[in-house]
Amino acid sequence: MTSFPVLRTCPYGPPEPYRELRERGPVQAEHPRVGKIWLITRHAEMRQVLIDPRFSADPRNPGHPNADEEFVPGGFIGMDPPEHSRFRKLLIPEFSVPRLKKMRPGIQQVVDGLIEDMLAAGDSADLVTAFALPVPSLVICQLLGVPYSDHEFFQSRTSKMVDFDTKPEESRALGEELGHYLGELVAQRGREPQDDLISRMLASGKVSPEEIIGSSVLLLIAGHETTANMISLGVLTLLDNPGWAQDPRAVDELLRYHSIADLVTDRVAVADVEIGGKLIRAGEAVVTLGLAANWDETVFERPEQFDPTRARNHLAFGYGVHQCIGQNLARAELEIAYRTLFERVPTLRLAAPVAELPFKYNSAIFGLHSMPVTW
Repeated sequence: MTSFPVLRTCPYGPPEPYRELRERGPVQAEHPRVGKIWLITRHAEMRQVLIDPRFSADPRNPGHPNADEEFVPGGFIGMDPPEHSRFRKLLIPEFSVPRLKKMRPGIQQVVDGLIEDMLAAGDSADLVTAFALPVPSLVICQLLGVPYSDHEFFQSRTSKMVDFDTKPEESRALGEELGHYLGELVAQRGREPQDDLISRMLASGKVSPEEIIGSSVLLLIAGHETTANMISLGVLTLLDNPGWAQDPRAVDELLRYHSIADLVTDRVAVADVEIGGKLIRAGEAVVTLGLAANWDETVFERPEQFDPTRARNHLAFGYGVHQCIGQNLARAELEIAYRTLFERVPTLRLAAPVAELPFKYNSAIFGLHSMPVTW
């Protein structure tokens, strides 16, 4: 039986076993914590699972891969409708296209400032610490109302929470630290509202302070950990394809190509369901592999090729009611970051061979620990 997780060994493609797993359709694997789980590897079958209400995201349901984790009020990624819908309806306007148009000048200002600082410091830098991490961190801090001076606190905790080597009890403790920190901020905004998302959530009266804390932890993690890793990986790929750096279409192809959040979609069947000719019984755990689905040859011809002219039908942001609520923000940050960096630093190049770069092969969110560059 396949062991889980199957780790990457190359930054430019899925783990080698993914091709065979995709050819076999839904297969069972051995999860280190919960025993047998189903792996969904094909594009069409992943979409089927993510829109079928017979697959639950709620870890309170027996058999869910995260059933041993404490339920967090406001953690809407682990909720089903109608409970999930209450949070999504509240937050959708915050990440709408009109809202993002208003945010773009601020994102551009963040990117410009970081590049200016990087250039002023010399002719080399670690792109991760100087650019990739602070771009989304500054933006999500501004959106939520989190002081950027505290960014090292939450970055250090969120990066450990997505590391496969972090024990469940340690991850819970780190989450509690983040919750305590944001709890104090929510209480402060209750006394002194500001023009930020936490204040607007409080003013809505539709969610409790405890739920706002849980939602804020989720948004803080999702709002910077994924985008930061996509910035560095995207730059790495665009260094070999610089002609696409100014084209917004490159963003979605990079999201498909790298599919950094491969393992974040966990479900449990709450009724018997047939997927791909296999019967998944009620109470059985399911994990969709986004990287495998986004390299499905029946949907993406020659998936190993970086081709921004493809149709935009990847599953890097998920699918269905749980599709990433911040995808418009992520796309805007990535497009502005890539375009501006290659425009302002046209001689940008790696300062070390790709084989020597420290990739996050042991993390639930793939990326780079550091990326030395020069110009």
